[in-house]
Amino acid sequence: MTVVETRAFLSAVSRTMTEADREEFVTFIAANPQRGDLIPRTGGIRKIRWGIKGQGKSGGLRVIYYYHSARMPLFLLMAYGKSVKSDLAESEKVVMRRLVQELKDQFLC
Repeated sequence: MTVVETRAFLSAVSRTMTEADREEFVTFIAANPQRGDLIPRTGGIRKIRWGIKGQGKSGGLRVIYYYHSARMPLFLLMAYGKSVKSDLAESEKVVMRRLVQELKDQFLC
């Protein structure tokens, strides 16, 4: 499966993950694309918790991604620590819905 790492995702994880940790996560999510929880009112965006060595899941990252099907790449959109925020704001959900529609238009047409 193709995994697209966006600049926002790479920027966020560069501060918290080693290259090896990032590669481990990408390999995991590519093999388990439906593992994350669907976020309501986002058009199919998912969130998964990922532990960072020495911090565990509760202190690790929340990774926001989009997976439609094997017909499209999996998009790693953003990541943040639990201490930064717990959920996407409603305004972020609106942006995510629009992004999902653009991705579907581009890849499924």
